[in-house]
Formats: sequence, structure tokens, C-alpha cells
Amino acid sequence: GEIVLAFGHSQPDFCRSHGPAGLFAGWKLESTLKIQSYENMKGNEKTKCGVAGVGYLGQHHARIYDALESSDLVGVYEPNDEAASKVCEAYGCKRFEDLQDLGQACDAVSVVCPTDLHAEVALPLIDKGCHLLVEKPLCVSSSEAEAILGRAQSQGTIVQVGHIEHYNPVMDFLERAVDRPKYLTGERLAPFQPRGTEVGVVLDLMIHDVGIVLALVSSPIKTVDAIGVRVLSLTEDIANARLVFENGCVANLSASRVSEKKAREIRVFQDSGYLSLDFMNQKGHLIERQGVGLAKSEVPVEKGEPLSLELNAFLKCVREAETPKTDGTFGKSALEVALEITRQIQSSW
Repeated sequence: GEIVLAFGHSQPDFCRSHGPAGLFAGWKLESTLKIQSYENMKGNEKTKCGVAGVGYLGQHHARIYDALESSDLVGVYEPNDEAASKVCEAYGCKRFEDLQDLGQACDAVSVVCPTDLHAEVALPLIDKGCHLLVEKPLCVSSSEAEAILGRAQSQGTIVQVGHIEHYNPVMDFLERAVDRPKYLTGERLAPFQPRGTEVGVVLDLMIHDVGIVLALVSSPIKTVDAIGVRVLSLTEDIANARLVFENGCVANLSASRVSEKKAREIRVFQDSGYLSLDFMNQKGHLIERQGVGLAKSEVPVEKGEPLSLELNAFLKCVREAETPKTDGTFGKSALEVALEITRQIQSSW
């Protein structure tokens, strides 16, 4: 299938005063959000935070909001009694029975429910004026994405999408080191877990690497070819996608959620050399031409917890009225590519 996506180099700053520029299917991605600036967030006032969904991942959002000096964990919205009690007891926060009450009490909320519920949960919170960090993928359809972004724009609220690898210190190095890449490979493997299977492995795992290559390759996508296999769920559990860019660069992405091992790796080939990075262990190496030979060096990565860095960046954008590095327009771009990959996979079944 042919799609057009123009995306410039992602800046190393986690927040920017302007959104990423580019074109997607003929419309401009430059963020035009009217960002609210709250007086009570200035100085030493803490940002009042909440979490909608405190299951496997959401509990860590709550943990970090509780630990960060810039935030005050007000409470959570969670239909599961056991999960809600666990978090509320651990961090001394309130369980809200009504989603809108959570929105009324908070300045910023993480949406960490199942993907197919993202839009249903996000829209009422936006209506209450909350800035949102919505876990990736943003949602499950272009129409839902447009509804979320449109509502956020009309309400003047920030939407950051949880493309966590963009806050991983490994990505910071890649953004500085990658220069006109010719070929990229991404491999993302995980053992099977029932959670997350409301979507296929492309929206569950591969979308991380889709976002990464969009940020690193400064060129529109020309073609997408994909194949996938169902193993244990109703949607694809293994997938491979080949993205060809207008400038000739090729990205080959593989993802599996039925693997015996875990892996989150990327390799980048460019005229100056070859980079191999491990997002999971936050390490890697660089091979560069040196005379008529090659020289290998370890990549200097300052390790840190990506989720903590991501939430810290989100809160900074909220306090300083800046556009997130992975704002809603970025999340919609990655979603559109992932949906095209998924469409190709399912059309062959």
C-alpha cells in the first residue's frame, strides 16, 4: 500500500515549543494546540495527578507520580477492586468511582486502560480540562484519534502519547548519532501474556519501532509491505513489516509476542558506520570507518528508568505549557502506519 508521511528529525528535548512538522495524507501535523497555562503550577506548586487504569502498567504510573517531587498523586479510577485497593493502600491516594470526578480533581491524568477503551476514557477527562498522557497506541482507529485531538484542541489541553522509547536514553543517543540512515532493522520480542491481546502485535509492540523510525528517517514513507501470523490469539502474534521511504531508506521491523526471550533492539546502517542499540539493557556499540578498516566503540548511554523520564517530561510540558515530544499528532502518525501494516496482514488471511 502507498502512504505518504513526512517526518523531520526528532529533537532530543522532551518538550518543544512547537510540534513535529510534516505531512500525513495531505494534512499538516504541525501542532496547533492552544496550551493552557495554570497559575497554580508555577513556582513550587505540585501538579495534581491521577491514573485511569492501574493494572500491570498503570500501577507504575501511580508509583512514579507518588515519588516525583513535582507531582501529587490525587487518586485513581479502576474498576477492579483488588488492583485499586493495592495502589490506594500503597500510596495513600483516593479511589474515584466516577471518571469525571477524577478529572475534576486532577490537572493531569495518565490513561492506562486497554487500548480499545482509550478514546472512551480520554474524552471525558479532556472535557474536564485535564492534560493527558495516553499510553500507546493512542487508540484503535483514525476516527478515534481525530476525536481525541480535536477535543484536546478545543479544550486547550495537552495530549502526550506514551511512546516510551522516545524517552529512553538510548533514543537520545540515536537522535544525535543517526545521520541520513540507509537501512534500519528493529526487533521486538516478548513472551506471550494475555493482557494486551485486545489488539494485535503490531499495535501492541511493533508500533514502538514504527515511531522510532519515523523520528529517525527524515523522509515520507513510499510503500509498506507486511505479513503476520496468528498463534495464540485472534489477532496477529508475529509480524514483519518493510517500510520504504521516498529517499530510498528501508526499515525492516519484526515483532513477536510468542517468543521465548525478550528483546528490544535496533540497528542502523549509514554512510558513516553502523549502530547497534539495545533499548532494554540500555547499551550498544558503534562501528565506524577508520582508514581502510573499522573501529568498534561502546555507546555512552546514561541509564535511567524510561517511564520515570517520560512522566517527568510530561509534567514539565504541563507546567511550562510546551508541546510534548510525542504529542497527539505524533501518536496519530505512528497509529496510521501501524493500522496500514495491520490492514495488509489481515487482508492476506
